[in-house]
Amino acid sequence: MIRRATLDDIPLIMSMTKACAAFMQQQGIYQWNEHYPSQKAFELDIKRDELWVLLEDGEIVGCIVISTLMDDEYIPIQWLTPTENNIYIHRLAVHPDHQKKGYAQSMMDYAEALAKRQDALSVRLDTFSQNSRNQRFYEKRGYQRLGNIYFPKQSEDPFYCYELLLI
Repeated sequence: MIRRATLDDIPLIMSMTKACAAFMQQQGIYQWNEHYPSQKAFELDIKRDELWVLLEDGEIVGCIVISTLMDDEYIPIQWLTPTENNIYIHRLAVHPDHQKKGYAQSMMDYAEALAKRQDALSVRLDTFSQNSRNQRFYEKRGYQRLGNIYFPKQSEDPFYCYELLLI
């Protein structure tokens, strides 16, 4: 089941994303750290009704932000569609104990269906350049890599921007 997150969910979401960060770091992927994702970011996501959680047997095992707001870091990217009615994906996470069960696919299916219902032109996102698993995941879904952006508080390495056309 996928539902909107509430403020009461934040401790579990933070615990899950910290587990994801540790799991990635064990694999040499330094995508998330003590600065990101932050509780403040999740609180703002909830305030904007953009944070969703995936539950398995009543337990939160995943989360995804489905937003209509474009981060300033995305401005220099040469997107395939006009920046008018687009959906942005952030902070997609599945607890390491529940990975490889299709949950990330389910959350992306949900996000893309929601974008289509809202007549969005595309879905945009970024993923860490050192996370080849995520790159393959999005490319298999039809996302096209368009350019690089940087989040210095997360890494010196770039993040790759991707877009999926819905039109």
